[in-house]
Order: sequence, then C-alpha cells, then structure tokens
Amino acid sequence: MTDNVTREQFIEEVRRTRQAWQAALSQVPEGRLQEAGVCGDWSVKDLIAHIAWYEGEMVGLLSRRELAGSELWNLPLEARNAAIHALSQDRPLPEVLAEARETAAAFLAWLATLSEEELNDPGRFTNMPLEWQPWMVIASNSSEHYQEHLSQLHAWLARGDAAAAQARGDDRG
Repeated sequence: MTDNVTREQFIEEVRRTRQAWQAALSQVPEGRLQEAGVCGDWSVKDLIAHIAWYEGEMVGLLSRRELAGSELWNLPLEARNAAIHALSQDRPLPEVLAEARETAAAFLAWLATLSEEELNDPGRFTNMPLEWQPWMVIASNSSEHYQEHLSQLHAWLARGDAAAAQARGDDRG
C-alpha cells in the first residue's frame, strides 16, 4: 500500500503544479490557442477543456465524497479522451476558458475542505475501492495530469519559438 500524505504537502503540490500549468498557458499568445499540434492534433484550447473535464470530475468526487461521475469513466482511456475532445471541440474559446477558470476555482476550493484522514482513507468516500488511496485518485486527475500536459505544452511552445526564429533568420545554430 502506498504511503499516506499530509494534507499540507498534498495541497501544496496540487497548487504548485496548477500554477506551473497556468504560467505555461500564459505564455501562449491568444492567436495560437486554437492551433493544432500540442498533443497530437489537439490545440491548447483542447487541452484546457480536457484538463477542465477531469478537474470537474474531481469536483464531483470532493463535493459528494463519492466515487461516481460521468459514464465516460467506463471507456478505456483513449476512447474517453476522444469523447471528451469531441464534446468540447466545437465550443467557442471564451466558453472553454471561462469554464476552465470556474472549474479550477471550484476544484481548489473543494480540495481545501479535505481532511488529512479523507485524503488517506478510501472508506471516507462512498464506492471507492478500499485498496485505492483518495489522494492518488485526485493527484492523477490534477497535479500529475498538469505535469503530463505541461511537458507537451512546453515542447510545443519551444517548437513554435524555434520556427519563428528560423522564419526571422535568427537561427544561428
């Protein structure tokens, strides 16, 4: 069984990785938010909607203290992510950004309500398997998820910077 975490350490890790995610997003010019290629053919907008969906599921977990949510959880990961993408693909950028801000705020607010015992005891959540750790479920859908997509976002930004430099003739390689 995995070690327990302290409430303070866990919340700090989530906040730290969320801030890193937000800092990277702030480096993306608004005109590039819908440009494909960040993660396969996904745009930054698509990634923002994707992250917001998972955070929204964690809002449900935390607000109800119950492992229940979207039927999409019944799909394999790639199929679930494709379905999430299909749900948000045609949504206007301002709507996606507003929802992401609201969902992140709600997630962080609900996270702050957790006790240390709740983070470490699956018995405190209805329907959670007893071999699971609540903090690990939350981390995989927040801090670990931000880190996963953060590396993709940084790589995409670097490719764009290199292409822009080359177009300007700045490539001194």
